Amino acid sequence: MSLLTRRGFLAASAATAASLTMPALVRAQTTRMALSATTRTIDVRGKAATVWGLLDGNGRSGLVLDPGQVFAVDLNNTLDVPTLIHWHGQIPQNAQDGVPDLPMPLLQPGETRAYDFAARPGTHWMHAHIPEHEMGLLAAPLIVRRPEDVAADRQEVTLFLHDFSFKPPAEVLAEITGGASMAAMDHSQMGQDGMAGMDMGSMANGGTNMSGMAMDLNDYAFDAYLANDRTLDDPEVVQVDKGGRLLLRVINASSATVFWVDSGTLPGRLVAVDGEPVQPLPGSRFGVAMGQRLDIELDVPGDGGAFPVLALREGARERTGLILATAGAAVTKIAEVSDADHPAFSGDLTQESALRALTPLPDRKAASRPMLMLGGSMTPYVWTINGQTWGSHIPVTAKTGERIEITLHNMSMMAHPMHLHGHAFQVIGTGGPRFAGALRDTVHVPPMSMVTVAVDAGEAARWMLHCHHMAHLATGMMTEFAVST
Repeated sequence: MSLLTRRGFLAASAATAASLTMPALVRAQTTRMALSATTRTIDVRGKAATVWGLLDGNGRSGLVLDPGQVFAVDLNNTLDVPTLIHWHGQIPQNAQDGVPDLPMPLLQPGETRAYDFAARPGTHWMHAHIPEHEMGLLAAPLIVRRPEDVAADRQEVTLFLHDFSFKPPAEVLAEITGGASMAAMDHSQMGQDGMAGMDMGSMANGGTNMSGMAMDLNDYAFDAYLANDRTLDDPEVVQVDKGGRLLLRVINASSATVFWVDSGTLPGRLVAVDGEPVQPLPGSRFGVAMGQRLDIELDVPGDGGAFPVLALREGARERTGLILATAGAAVTKIAEVSDADHPAFSGDLTQESALRALTPLPDRKAASRPMLMLGGSMTPYVWTINGQTWGSHIPVTAKTGERIEITLHNMSMMAHPMHLHGHAFQVIGTGGPRFAGALRDTVHVPPMSMVTVAVDAGEAARWMLHCHHMAHLATGMMTEFAVST
């Protein structure tokens, strides 16, 4: 039996098994949503750009589910290349998680595949789990509203952030990595493939020469930074009510850019991260790394006006965003660059350490406390977990139902937004005393810092754990959370 045939057989078996284990409510749902992976054209500073996207049956980007609505989606690939979509922040059966060949094969051109699982409330998103595809904007919001959202007297606004280049994603990736990319790697491969067998253990301090080196905040200058597919040259203007309240759902879908979200004169409260409610944290500027989400409540003054909400690229002057404006307010054009560099968000854990879960995980004894060393360097451009790249990685193991406490220790000079599939975890330490921090699926680990998270192991399967910086992922910064029965 050929490898391809065997994979097809395993995929079909997994799909059948998944359908048999679906809750009756999910299986019985008749109202299904359509989603297409497709090409589209956007305008970037007056220049047409052909990009990819995920459009619903009405041609809109992304999906919005009502409270209690199950995720019953038919995904059709209208692209001319195979791809696969990961439902970032959702916890489906592993067979529907959307990682190529783990266990389902890529979705072929013209193919449609059904997805059915109980939707997890909150601000989430969906994207291709292939670096070049995600960099080509094959991504979109995935919003699952709570009953409280429907009952609340507030407007909802989504701010979907991305970095963009007119160059093909493969060319951008090659420029960042110096040609070291494993972007086309077989996620299921466990052997010594290409760079996967490289032993980085000989690189001092996890690949970083610490003598006098500053942290690296940005490793590529993109052509534009997008907010809902637009730049500040022609920003989206959202009409809001005088004296009204709104919920800003921020999604950082960028491939390699960390932002500050700055609401300026509007008073704000951070009320959820990665779709999970936190004790409200007041402020007007919050950091968000790749893969992370922020829910920020904003109050519009009674006398109205126009209020820019800006996403500021850390360590640089570029910015993007949208404008909130009451009826009749004068909207002034905003430059795409600030007068000075924006500060680093990736430099410390101040924001993370201040967050507290609204409903923390119950206290439990941990079955194990693995340490993952995050390493790598700009030259050669290779990023590792415990000195290894994907393919020679050593999985983090657990049994279904066990509590595991994972410490992510970053010994490199770049920050790493670490994302775990199929689970939510709780931040319980940032180098000091334990605390009941935010529930998340993606945590940003600054250079020379440690973050400890607690996770209760779910379905027995192989779940990916990786950096959400696309060039880091493409050079092998991925391992797996291998759960057994």
